[in-house]
Amino acid sequence: MEKIKSLQNSRIKAWASLHQKKYRDESGLFLVEGDHLIEEALKANCVETIISDGSKDFDFKDVVIVSEEVMKKLSKNVSSISCMAVCKKMEATIQEPTRIVLLENVQDPGNLGTIIRSAVAFRFDAIYLSEDCCDTYNEKTIRSSQGAIFSIPIFRGNIKDYLYALKKEGFYLVGTDLQESHPLGKVEKKEKMAFIFGNEGSGLSEECKKSTDENIRIEMQGFESLNVAVAAGIILYQFQK
Repeated sequence: MEKIKSLQNSRIKAWASLHQKKYRDESGLFLVEGDHLIEEALKANCVETIISDGSKDFDFKDVVIVSEEVMKKLSKNVSSISCMAVCKKMEATIQEPTRIVLLENVQDPGNLGTIIRSAVAFRFDAIYLSEDCCDTYNEKTIRSSQGAIFSIPIFRGNIKDYLYALKKEGFYLVGTDLQESHPLGKVEKKEKMAFIFGNEGSGLSEECKKSTDENIRIEMQGFESLNVAVAAGIILYQFQK
């Protein structure tokens, strides 16, 4: 079993670069930290290498033991960890969906990860991201999802194209808006529904709002709006399969 102590080792340098989106995109690889996320990544069959401090045995073909100093260089976790994994980005596929989440220009990785987690919890079939959403494989997104990124197909592309395609496939498109909208409790369930959530500060673009079949708002007291991840959790629960 290989053991690496040098911070200048070529593999360590390459793995450390995966904290930057540019190198994740170029290599098609990303990092996960901790036992739970590694376990979920192994289930998804996307682990390339496990990096360990040697305190735990792994039944895996490529395990690299590193020193404490090297682990600290590779980890973004505020507390010490004993293992990480280098994972391959997953190819998204989907068959006969009836519940879809679309996100337009969501910028906070914690919000994205939390929405992914809610989508899995409430049995949604896929998530479509606009091209300007934050990165799915940011370490904060992965941690916030608690491994849910391994359990749902996630696509990234032109939001207008997604809306057009879903409309052609018979989806009822539901947006969120504080003004011209219906209360959440008044909205009827449909067989095929897609829910669109917008940017943390500006919400959905006017173009997206005009593409929907209906826009909704969450009835509340004392506040005008909720954090996008909180709002998404409430709405996805209401319309889960």
